[in-house]
Amino acid sequence: MTMNEAGALPHGPPINILPPTPAGLESLYSLCRKIYPDQPNPLQVTALLKYWLGGPDPLDYISMYANPGNPQANIPPHWHYISFGLSDLHGDGRVHEVTTPNGVSGYGFELSFRLQRHPEETAPPTWPATLMQSLAKYVFQSGNTLCAGDHVSWHCALDNSESRIQHMLMTTDPQLRSTQTPFGSVDFVQIVGVCAEELRAAQQWTGTGVLEMLSRFSQTGGPWLITDMRRGECIFDVDPAAHEKIENGFEVEGSNLSGVSARCSWAEVDPSKLIKARSSKEENQDSLGEKTDGQGCSYYTHGSQNDISNFKSDGGKDGMGLLEASEILQVKKLEGLSLVFNLEAGSLLPLAIRGRVKHGRHFTFKSILTDTVITLVANSVTGTLVNSENPYVVQGPWLQVLIPDDLAQDMATTFQVLTSPEILALPKTFTWPDKKLSITIVPDKV
Repeated sequence: MTMNEAGALPHGPPINILPPTPAGLESLYSLCRKIYPDQPNPLQVTALLKYWLGGPDPLDYISMYANPGNPQANIPPHWHYISFGLSDLHGDGRVHEVTTPNGVSGYGFELSFRLQRHPEETAPPTWPATLMQSLAKYVFQSGNTLCAGDHVSWHCALDNSESRIQHMLMTTDPQLRSTQTPFGSVDFVQIVGVCAEELRAAQQWTGTGVLEMLSRFSQTGGPWLITDMRRGECIFDVDPAAHEKIENGFEVEGSNLSGVSARCSWAEVDPSKLIKARSSKEENQDSLGEKTDGQGCSYYTHGSQNDISNFKSDGGKDGMGLLEASEILQVKKLEGLSLVFNLEAGSLLPLAIRGRVKHGRHFTFKSILTDTVITLVANSVTGTLVNSENPYVVQGPWLQVLIPDDLAQDMATTFQVLTSPEILALPKTFTWPDKKLSITIVPDKV
């Protein structure tokens, strides 16, 4: 092109070559602008290589807002993090299946997190973005969604410091309500950092019950459940009546935790080989023990249903859906059964029996190493494969174990030793020869 030709080109304002904001993303941005009208362009963590192009991070963006709080309402200044990517931002199938506006967008939710702002801070820390990406990867890889009342066992400080805030509960964001986008509805699930004692309380009773207790005190999050990584007190330090409230709730209502992803395995055994021994190290040095090494449980589904057809076994599929998908697999009735759990999973057996089975419900352990699913069911649970004549039945990857009332009562007493796992000599085997059943607890790391 000559200089004369260049001079002949029309003059005018520069052409905007940036692509338009995707419709799903724009809907969420619009919601955020209503809450933060003075922050139209917040600081943002962006995935450099987008997930649909092969990048490792499922969340396209994480916006970070400065929330001034409300001293009159006991809400301190804090940083507010909001994710974009668990819902369908694009609507063209590049990440999520295309759905109608009447359905849910993508996984149907985005994550948020509120971190207490300390006076010396002038910019939001970015570590919460890494945490949110990790949770998003879990959702994308497992297909399991997160909702209010859920809890996640993390086992290290959320910011990799020396903080005692090492686990998470999920609640509904107090400002970001469910919203409608062109590609479906989106809820906002807020991450709440908690300590180990509070996680155990949520496991024993309900996540929503513990969250309500935490929201009553400014030291434990206040009404908006704001996470303070410098928090030194747990709810039991702040509220002397907390233990009694949780124990009463557990006894009256049971637990709403219906399953965990865990280290577990099973094997059919010859009933004649089940000797009446409460502990034996020699019989447990086998491949079952080797399969259960490692650590970490994640808590993936909740509910108080006494119908196993409502159990979400994997990726949102319900229990009966799992059976339908494996109809061609033979149903096998087992004569004798040996179950093996690592210590963290085994420490939940008292909860599974006292908080679920004795309340007429079911509890499921889903292996994180294989496709094995082990469900303990009470007599009153409907839609099962098991009965009093055939208490152990497997179809495909799903093993169902009937726990009759007399066995549940015995287990409730026997498993009390598992509430103090630090004093156990492992491996430890519990045996019920008359039921042709044994349960072995092995170390988290072997």
